[in-house]
Parts: sequence; C-alpha cells; structure tokens
Amino acid sequence: MSTQITAKMVNDLRVATGAGLLDCKKALTEANGNTEEAATILRKKGAASAAKKADRATKEGLIESYIHVGGKVGVLIEVNCETDFVARNEDFKTFVKDLCLQIAAASPVCVTREEVPAEDIAKEREIATAQVAGKPPAAVEKIVEGKLDKYYSTVVLLDQPFVKQPEVTIKEKLTALITKIGENIQIRRFTRYQLGA
Repeated sequence: MSTQITAKMVNDLRVATGAGLLDCKKALTEANGNTEEAATILRKKGAASAAKKADRATKEGLIESYIHVGGKVGVLIEVNCETDFVARNEDFKTFVKDLCLQIAAASPVCVTREEVPAEDIAKEREIATAQVAGKPPAAVEKIVEGKLDKYYSTVVLLDQPFVKQPEVTIKEKLTALITKIGENIQIRRFTRYQLGA
C-alpha cells in the first residue's frame, strides 16, 4: 500500500534539500512517503549529477575575503564556476561567504585529501598504529583507517562538518549547490591568515 504524497510533504522536502519540486515528489514516491529516505535518495542523485559535471571547465567565479571580528583572523578564497551568471547568483555568493567563515573557524589546511602532504599522512598513520598496538592485524587496519578519516575531517576543507550545520560536510553542501544550480563548482584555493601564526 503506497502512502499519499501531499503538496506539503513535497514542499517541506524541497525546502530541506533545495531540490526541485518534481524531484522531491519522485523521491517521496520512491521512498513511500518516508521523508528521511527521500532526502537520502535526493542526495545520492545529487552526488551522481555533480560527478557528471566535474569535468566541465570552471573559468568564472569569485574571490572573497573575510576578516573575523577583532581582526586577528582573515581568509582569502577563490571558488570557480562555469559562467559569470552563476558567479552573481545569491546562492553561490552565500556559499562562498560561508566557506570563508568555515575556514576562519575550523582552520583547514587544504581543499582535498589529495593535497594533504604524504609525510603528514605517514606521521598520522604511525601515531594511530602505535595507539592500537597489540590488537589483531585486521582490527588495527580498520582502526587506523578510522583515525585517518577523523584526521582528514580536521585538515581537509571538503571533509569538515559545516560549522552552521554540523550534520552536513562541506562536500555535501558543495554537491547540493552543484545540483541546485546545474553547473560545476570548484573550490580552487584558500589562504587563512592568523595574527602571530
């Protein structure tokens, strides 16, 4: 027996996810009215949609700056998109400003995992391995990988929980924006300045 999908359910899901009305209705139908499951379906489709756009050239965008209250922390960031039309879009501008706040608050070191220096990863792996000495080898590997994931969530911008919405990572926010806007968006680079650091 299928659940009746109401306009309110569709609109609530649309507000929560930023997806289109038709996509929300299809996801709710597929999830038999379960809003959480429908949101998961939309996130999976959004990730697939964003992956398809990943190879597109991003030659437009914004350079944004932010100075934290008190003037002791500053951020300069470049975020690229495909067209100047999107660069002027309010959702895009808000995302870039939120990234500045994220970087000021959470102090990431780089944008992606690939940018983390190999020697830093080796050092973290060595520390994690030493902490679980004496456990079975299969367990050690899983524990070490878990600790490395936790390390990445502190130093990699895309892996960090969003400071305004901790249940969502920056990568998930980026994927949702790409899905909503329909263009490839890339966080190209950033610099975080801290007085005395």
